[in-house]
Amino acid sequence: MSTYKEVKKITTHILQEMKVRGEKISMLTAYDYSMARIYDDAKIDVLLVGDSASNVMHGYETTLPITLDQMISHAASVTRAVKRSLVVVDLPFGSYQGNSKEALVSSIRIMKEAEAHAIKLEGGEEVVESIKRILTAGIPVMGHLGLTPQSIYKFGTYEVRAKEDEEAQKLIHDAKLLEEAGCFAIVLEKIPSKLATQVAQTVKIPIIGIGAGSGVDGQVLVSHDMLGINKEFSPKFLRRYLNLYDEIKNAVEQYVADVKSVDFPNEKEQY
Repeated sequence: MSTYKEVKKITTHILQEMKVRGEKISMLTAYDYSMARIYDDAKIDVLLVGDSASNVMHGYETTLPITLDQMISHAASVTRAVKRSLVVVDLPFGSYQGNSKEALVSSIRIMKEAEAHAIKLEGGEEVVESIKRILTAGIPVMGHLGLTPQSIYKFGTYEVRAKEDEEAQKLIHDAKLLEEAGCFAIVLEKIPSKLATQVAQTVKIPIIGIGAGSGVDGQVLVSHDMLGINKEFSPKFLRRYLNLYDEIKNAVEQYVADVKSVDFPNEKEQY
C-alpha cells in the first residue's frame, strides 16, 4: 500500500523515493506565473515547462517553431511562482539534436536564466552523448520516449508508438540506456500500457506516463487540455477536469452585456 508523505520541496531524490515506496508522481505543464502559482499551491509534484507552449500559448501547429529564448521566458515565469514543485524545462527542437556541445550550452542557459531545476529532452540512443555532457555540468536530465512530438515529421503521425515488437524492444533498450546515462526520470508518451508497465518495472528511475496506462510511476497531462481550455484535442488518454473554455466565454459574454447595458459599473463599483 502506498503512503503519502508530506514534502516541502520536491527534488529528483524525492521522486526516486516516491517510486520506491509506490507513491505516484503528479505532473502538469505550466507556462506562466499566475497558473504556476495555483498548480504549486495545489501541491503538484512536477511542473513541466513543455514545448507544448508552442501549441497552446503561441498557436503553432507543432512544437517545432518555439525558440530557446521563448522557452526560457516561459520557464522564468514559472520558477518565480513555485515554492514546492520541481520545475523541468523542455529543450526545444534545434537546441540539442546532433550536437552535444549545443545541448550543454542550451541547458546551462535554461538553468542560469530561468533558474529551472532540470531539463527534459526527447530521444533514446541518439541523445545519450548529449545527456552525459549535460550531466557533467550538474544539470538533472529527464528523458522522453515513445511518441516524441519533435519528430512528428519523421513519424508522420501522432498515433500510438511501439505497438510492433521491434519498436517495443528498442524502447526498452533506450530506457535502459537513458537510466545508465544518468537520467533521473523518463516520460513515456502514447505507448501500450503493458509495455509502459514493463519499462517501469525494468528500470529503477521513475517513469511518468502520458497515454501509457496506470502501471507507471506517475502521470503528466497538458494543463490546457486537462482544464478544458482547449476543445480541439480529445485523445483517449485525456480526462477533462473542467470545461474552462465555456466558463470563461460565458463570463466574458456576461461582462460584454453588462458594459453595453451600463449595468457595470453599478453605484457600489464607483468612487
